[in-house]
Amino acid sequence: MSQRLFFSVGEPSGDQHCARLIESLKKEAPCLELRGFGGPEMRRAGCQLDFELTTMAVMGIVEVLPKIREFFHLADQAEAIFARGDVDAVLLADFPGFNWHIAKRAKKYGLPVYYYLPPQLWAWAPWRIKKMRRTVDKVLSVLPFEANWYRQRNVDAEYVGHPFFDAVAESKLDKAVLADCQRQIDSGRRLVAILPGSRQHEVTRNWPVMLDAIRQLAATYPDVRFLVAAFRDKQCLWCRDQLTAEDRNLPIDFFVGKTSEVIEVSECAMMVSGSVSLEMMARKTPAAVIYRVGRVFYATAKMMVNIPYMTLPNIIANEMVYPEMGSCGSPQATVDFLVQHVTRMLSDTEYRTELSLKLDNLHREVGQPGATTKAAVKIAQLMAGPSSYAKVA
Repeated sequence: MSQRLFFSVGEPSGDQHCARLIESLKKEAPCLELRGFGGPEMRRAGCQLDFELTTMAVMGIVEVLPKIREFFHLADQAEAIFARGDVDAVLLADFPGFNWHIAKRAKKYGLPVYYYLPPQLWAWAPWRIKKMRRTVDKVLSVLPFEANWYRQRNVDAEYVGHPFFDAVAESKLDKAVLADCQRQIDSGRRLVAILPGSRQHEVTRNWPVMLDAIRQLAATYPDVRFLVAAFRDKQCLWCRDQLTAEDRNLPIDFFVGKTSEVIEVSECAMMVSGSVSLEMMARKTPAAVIYRVGRVFYATAKMMVNIPYMTLPNIIANEMVYPEMGSCGSPQATVDFLVQHVTRMLSDTEYRTELSLKLDNLHREVGQPGATTKAAVKIAQLMAGPSSYAKVA
């Protein structure tokens, strides 16, 4: 009888990483049946989706509250699947606010639970380690120090590496986009990448300040062209709609689904903090990083977060490699931050070279590909082994 694995994946980036994981699982365990909550990339990879959970990717109390009833309905839907005995194990990826409920309900029926791309409890919620011990059987860690942190707290964890580096190593860049950008460079243009985020609420909060920074920088650097890498068509259209009549001559190009190409060709960038910062690191592109949130979320984060950095390369290096700024107040302060640091990257060649060298060294240290295959092999082994170790909550 085939083994059946249920996914619960809520982030757009998790959808991409788990799609690659599904492709690897098909090679390692071709008889494995895959279903659950996820996104369009997972569906294309061959996962039977019970619900497209990535459409509900939100952060913060204010954003979550309007959808709380739907989240609980989905948890009930998952529990019904578990109760019928339709799956043999559960794989969670990121999205802890919702996935804790999935894990708890899975344990109610004695199902093994594995956590890929686990929550960064070491950064913002160390007290939740008890919940992790109680509801998760195996953590597949993606950061080099993370597995040790979990093991020291009696959670079964194994470091497999970060799948973002697989995506970078194996990505096939759009040659037409690269060629068009190269023509601009050859004609004397300098290219700056703009990454406004993958979630709609990130784009809504951060794009307006990025646009203000573009306006200032364009006036100072007439030879610079700004390449905006949107995650979805809807986000791209929203960003375009924010342009005023006075902005019609701004040197901006919009792209959808071409983030890798935009990062690759750009001299530097301004970006919203997220896991894509690892690709920025892998491609050795200097950047100024921001993350604007609501006041309630910001105040909560200030109380809970116990590490000095928010950007993954900075966290891994334990130093400020990328200049970063989290904020909820005056938009002008964030605009000034972006203008200041992008100006330095454009005008100070020595600084830009030094930053690229730091990124290269960091990538050599932690950015080796093969993480997705390692994770797939481990999951296949876990699925093939006895399930008697499953803890019932």
